[in-house]
Amino acid sequence: MNFVTIILAAGQGKRMRSKLPKPLHRLGGKPLLGWALDAAMMAGADRQVVITPEDAAPITDFVSRWGKARGSSPKTVVQHPPQGTGHAVAVTRDLLGSTEGVAVVTFADTPLLRAETFRRMVAAIADTDSAVACLGMTVENPHGYGRMIMDQHGSLHRITEEKDATPAEREINFVNAGIMAIRLPLVFELLDDIGTDNASGEQYLTDVVAAARQRGLNITAMEADPEEVMGINDRADLAMAEAALQKRLRQAAMESGATLVAPETVFLNHDTVLEEDVIIEPHVVFGPGVHIGEGTEIRSFCHLEGVKTGACCMIGPYARLRPGTDLAEGVRIGNFVETKNTTMGALAKANHLSYVGDSTVGSKANIGAGTITCNYDGYNKHKTVIGAEAFIGSNTALVAPVSVGDRAIIGAGSTITKDVEDDALALSRAEMKVSSGAAPRLRKKLGKKS
Repeated sequence: MNFVTIILAAGQGKRMRSKLPKPLHRLGGKPLLGWALDAAMMAGADRQVVITPEDAAPITDFVSRWGKARGSSPKTVVQHPPQGTGHAVAVTRDLLGSTEGVAVVTFADTPLLRAETFRRMVAAIADTDSAVACLGMTVENPHGYGRMIMDQHGSLHRITEEKDATPAEREINFVNAGIMAIRLPLVFELLDDIGTDNASGEQYLTDVVAAARQRGLNITAMEADPEEVMGINDRADLAMAEAALQKRLRQAAMESGATLVAPETVFLNHDTVLEEDVIIEPHVVFGPGVHIGEGTEIRSFCHLEGVKTGACCMIGPYARLRPGTDLAEGVRIGNFVETKNTTMGALAKANHLSYVGDSTVGSKANIGAGTITCNYDGYNKHKTVIGAEAFIGSNTALVAPVSVGDRAIIGAGSTITKDVEDDALALSRAEMKVSSGAAPRLRKKLGKKS
């Protein structure tokens, strides 16, 4: 059955206490709204509609970028002024009023909902010939939730918001998760049947259940894991959702063949790729755009973002790999090494205490401790090229733009400002001067000054 996803993103999000709209706060590196859009696309939604508040350019811009990146054409519809969840769906009438199928209504701040759940809800409508399918959950403390009121036959009779619930109804712990699937274009007829006679004076989407019941239509109630339908209202909720997502991402990584020595200390991004036999030691953080090749080992306390590695690399501990780092097979990056916008050939190594930025490093090159590529002159970035099998001695400063040829050797302590040809030896230290017996005289002189 064809289905449309309507994502409600028009809430004010005041409890986030942020100038950034709540749908654009990030979870696992992806905006909350992006999770809802991606899940709907993976589920096979034919169309996606995002309900936004007035003056929501950041949200509409994100939706446009998301669509272009995926070859999709999601629509945005403004809800102004906001008059409840039912009204939020009603504003799509001009866009969806002639559409046949199912509308799945979800929220931008419910990011952990899986694509499979979208498909289950659509299937529930088709398989049971229902007009409405509602997703609920069983919780220990139902405070703040709408209650799912079941009839004597175990079918959903209505959903009552807590403000309107009786004391007996407030004891019910099977509560509304907020996600609903409703036949199109029937939903608009049902919305016409309901009013705003409630404690908030708003049009509740949940009232379509009672409206459908009055028409003698079937209503299905489904249950979900409370963690999957977790809503985000404030920063504390965002942290709880991040913890849940990280658990999900870690489990998926291990099921795909990666070893996480201490999973609870590893933080993954939504797009992190770990190939088989990767080993991740404790306290490693992955930013966006990281792809780790087969058999690579990431040692403790590393931070990686925008990185691609080949097979069997060794990274860290205490390494920082920044965007644009591309490592071939068998590269070694040691402790307290930082890389940025750098390509390193097979078996090249920078084992400790170095900065390698805006550089190309050839295969089997060795970068000694304390080496710096001086890539920024205060205005522009410049490139350093280090040839295959070159040896860069410790404490070398490579002042870009500069190149070091294949198999060249740079003496320790050098400052290299000119290109070095293949097989050359370059050395630029100041000449060492020794004055025998001068140390006591210097101490005496300095002592008098103090």
